[in-house]
Amino acid sequence: MTRWGLIGASTIAREWVIGAIRAAGGEVVSVMSTNAERGAAYAEENGIPKSVTSVAELVGDPDVDAVYVSTTNELHREQTLAAIAAGKHVLCEKPLAMNLNDGCEMVLKACEAGVVLATNHHLRNAATHRAMRDAIAEGKIGRPIAARVFHAVYLPPHLQGWRLERPDAGGGVILDITVHDADTLRFILNDDPIEAVAISHSAGMGKEGLEDGVMGVLHFRSGVIAQFHDAFTTRFADTGLEVHGTDGSLIGRKVMTQRPVGTVTLRNADGETELSLDHRNLYETALSAFHAAVRGEGRPSATGEDGVWSLATGLAVVKAAATGQAVAIETGL
Repeated sequence: MTRWGLIGASTIAREWVIGAIRAAGGEVVSVMSTNAERGAAYAEENGIPKSVTSVAELVGDPDVDAVYVSTTNELHREQTLAAIAAGKHVLCEKPLAMNLNDGCEMVLKACEAGVVLATNHHLRNAATHRAMRDAIAEGKIGRPIAARVFHAVYLPPHLQGWRLERPDAGGGVILDITVHDADTLRFILNDDPIEAVAISHSAGMGKEGLEDGVMGVLHFRSGVIAQFHDAFTTRFADTGLEVHGTDGSLIGRKVMTQRPVGTVTLRNADGETELSLDHRNLYETALSAFHAAVRGEGRPSATGEDGVWSLATGLAVVKAAATGQAVAIETGL
């Protein structure tokens, strides 16, 4: 059994990850919060035996085998490296870091230490996206030509905070949502983005100059071009992902979500066919793969390298939006 420590008494851990760890056969044994009172209350509410106030205390605990990092973005590097140095496996929230050098350092240190480093890109665990990936690999739409992602949502009040107020913490919609688009497209297309163009804006929610909406295009190595729209501000929009090929199209609806829902329709010369989907909890799928990787059986759903790719893409989109120029996407890996 893999025993977990949580770095960050976070909403995502409470709503999704703690339950997924337990469902996948793991145990949560400790939580770290710099606020002792908050950490103790969080531990009691979530049935966690220990609460601590420092990263050193958590990663130094011999009862902890793996660490889940879900603090604000600017803290990910330091906390992940501390866990790696202590010999702990790490599941880190996206983006892995605030710059590429730090992200690559995290991957290198995990490799040197012989521990698993994974990025919590949950969307690649969705039945919808896995069905799309399989259909493309099987040639059901011919050669992919273009894609579209609609990932404009409304960020609920309890999740707003630093995402809209703190550029120093990596706030803004691009490092929160566009990185998920990049990872999902890489997964579905089995392809890497090489260039980004984008325009961002603030429609009234983003503060301190932070963007709360962005549109852009990613150019992939194979020649595929992918349009994306991400936002925190659209209360009534649906999410979706489409891939269009020479011989057909895949139409995904309600698929850019944490919940195990959504549909995928194959359209081609024979008409429309809804793909059969085995919907399962995305985070439970991720944690099962992580636990297997810890046992030496395969790889996590999204590796540290995958996290570096999505970070590189997000940073390129930030730069493209700021400069009005096309920006090359390079990982340094």
